Amino acid sequence: MEALSYIVTAFVAYLLGSIPTGYVFARSRGIDIRTVGSGNIGATNILRTFGKPAGIFVLAVDALKGFISCYFVGPLAYRLLAGPLEAASATHEYLEITGGLFAILGHNYTCWLKFKGGKGIATSAGVVLALLPSALAVSLGVWLLMLAITRYVSIASMAGAFVLPFAAWFFGRSTRMIVVGAIIGALAIYKHRSNIQRLLKGTENRIGKKREAPE
Repeated sequence: MEALSYIVTAFVAYLLGSIPTGYVFARSRGIDIRTVGSGNIGATNILRTFGKPAGIFVLAVDALKGFISCYFVGPLAYRLLAGPLEAASATHEYLEITGGLFAILGHNYTCWLKFKGGKGIATSAGVVLALLPSALAVSLGVWLLMLAITRYVSIASMAGAFVLPFAAWFFGRSTRMIVVGAIIGALAIYKHRSNIQRLLKGTENRIGKKREAPE
């Protein structure tokens, strides 16, 4: 039953992570967010298209998907299927990691939109909040600093992702958690391939640029 708990955790976390919050929100306003702005379904494109309250809402919900999948789904599945689970056990940690990673994959490759999703930054932040809160504080600080300097959300996000495993190492986390931080950071940077191309071409949008009004 222990193996089944991992399967259920992965499945439920993927489905929870795959909820395309930005797409659903934009559809409720009569817009397909994939045809507006950068075409991304994440919070940044929602913010540019619909304004700050909408962007903050999508950001919060996407982060909550990651946190719930990581912090609750795995341990709950184990207790329902296999019995009691010690909070400090390796199994507990592995279940949290499983839930977190599959939530990120669900957001990045949502089955509801032909496996084309967002960048995963907000969902990753929710996962890291559950697994590596101290490292998240460092990544968030780097994100804010780089955003202030460059005004590019993409550069800030990639910089925050890059420092995540180093922050985990700095705070003395286990090798396992450092590797998890590296995987999460690498996934985030990988999903910014198109942003890197636009940065090289000089066509990437900066924060503060006047947003397009949805038609």
